[in-house]
Amino acid sequence: MVNPVEFLKAAGDGTRVVIRYALHDDPAGSATDALGYLSGTDETHCVIATVRGLTTIAFADVIAAKEVPPPPAPRPR
Repeated sequence: MVNPVEFLKAAGDGTRVVIRYALHDDPAGSATDALGYLSGTDETHCVIATVRGLTTIAFADVIAAKEVPPPPAPRPR
């Protein structure tokens, strides 16, 4: 099993991913998910292009990450 940070560093820009990461501002220690396209990485962070805009996530906060398939095609009306 690949470490989620190693996966993110190896994945190419444009890869569609989902990342679960810790919310340090929440005293309950909650986590949330980011779904989108990998937009870049450096030594300590990754950037995901989500429907809400760019989200920067510290690798230290990453709990899990994986590649996901493209979104389904729009259904005809």
